[in-house]
Amino acid sequence: MSEKMLTNDFNTILAGRRSIRNYDPAVKISKEEMNAILTEATLAPSSVNMQPWRFVVVESDEGKETLKPIIRFNTLQNDTSAAMILIFGDRDCFDFGEEIYGTAVERGLMPQEVKDRQIAALTNHYNTISDDKLKEILLVDGGIVAMQLMLVARKYGYDTNPIGGFEEDQLAEAFGLDANRYVPVMVLSIGKANEEGYASVRLPIEKITEWK
Repeated sequence: MSEKMLTNDFNTILAGRRSIRNYDPAVKISKEEMNAILTEATLAPSSVNMQPWRFVVVESDEGKETLKPIIRFNTLQNDTSAAMILIFGDRDCFDFGEEIYGTAVERGLMPQEVKDRQIAALTNHYNTISDDKLKEILLVDGGIVAMQLMLVARKYGYDTNPIGGFEEDQLAEAFGLDANRYVPVMVLSIGKANEEGYASVRLPIEKITEWK
């Protein structure tokens, strides 16, 4: 674990987040600390709690060289960050349904009869859902966990940049994943900022909200 002081002040975390493209290449993140960050990120909600997000942490020189031609104009983040986190959605996420709901029963978080009813209903749901609808769910759930990951990273004193500009059709196979199963959601750079990020403007709530 790093010696940085962690912060649990939510306003500091929320207001202090910036999209950082240039990182201090000397700052690394240990596997222990990265696991802690990812674990807290996965407290995010997901559709019927199937937690379809899957991560590939690219931190080695070899891994970054593999990623470099795939991320188009985002090479500065790749070159300087502590890691690039690839976020995928798993089309086979329901394969873990029994484990997720069964563990909830074991821990006293869900009655057995509720688990049995849910699994039966969800089995039918996942057997009949269209691929387009499933992909939509995976992208939404992946976006939620990505945002939570960025905020958790701030808690640990790190900075991030969400990247959507990459070759989606190449990402999975480049890292040994089945492209038919894993849907690319986002690439997220993480590290210690080497320069101060820009503050940005937000539209007034009055312009983006309607009351009925």
